[in-house]
Amino acid sequence: MTPELSPIDTAKFVAAKTAAGFVQSGMRVGLGTGSTAAWLVRCLGEMVQDHGLKIQAVPTSSRTAQLAQDVGIEVTTLDQVGWLDLTIDGTDEFDPEFNLIKGGGGAHLQEKIVAMASDQMIVIADISKEVQTLGAFHLPVEVIPFGMKTTQKLVEETLISMDVLGRGTAFRQADSGLFVTDEGNHILDLNLGRIGNAYQLSLALNQLPGVVDNGLFLDICDKVIIGYGDGRVDVRDAKTGETSGNRIDLAEKTNVFTDMAED
Repeated sequence: MTPELSPIDTAKFVAAKTAAGFVQSGMRVGLGTGSTAAWLVRCLGEMVQDHGLKIQAVPTSSRTAQLAQDVGIEVTTLDQVGWLDLTIDGTDEFDPEFNLIKGGGGAHLQEKIVAMASDQMIVIADISKEVQTLGAFHLPVEVIPFGMKTTQKLVEETLISMDVLGRGTAFRQADSGLFVTDEGNHILDLNLGRIGNAYQLSLALNQLPGVVDNGLFLDICDKVIIGYGDGRVDVRDAKTGETSGNRIDLAEKTNVFTDMAED
């Protein structure tokens, strides 16, 4: 029996399934991190198992790597393949210019490296991630552990001269204490409310000693695939400015639903 999906999970699934259609055998594919990206990994796993899809995948986190291996996808590293045909990832926010805030899962450093090493980046999201101006979602900044309190002060001083609505900062917590990234660093979340000049902010943050990178993805995304709770999908192209629509038949049985139910 096919489990009933919530509207938000339906939106994530149809966006992921549509994005999976851009993947062809022989491709080297970057796999994002997060709940929407997990749907993509499951869809690709189904294509591998049922349709003989052969790809080499570069995961952007240990979580994604484990899921990809579990569903039968060949996992490799960026250093081994050198360059990617395509990266597909989720987002926490995207604006009309296809700029993004990522890092809600704490993997934005690997995600940005992988995206920048790809011929194309496709972003998958539900409609709630669309905003007119970035900044409602906290902006993650990855910092090294050494002198991190000093780095926090430098970030706060930098925000004084930035076009932002708020300037709150806090280190991200986990169940066992401070959140630790796959690289052994910590995440400083900036609660900005609105980012007036994302390019200026990104450059200023990345110039600070102790900052590794931030969660602003600017001029990287090529397509955004937006899913809706009723099964509709919009595909927006950054280069052409065109939008195409589709609808996924949710009545069609798929192993993705079965796998989800077993988790």
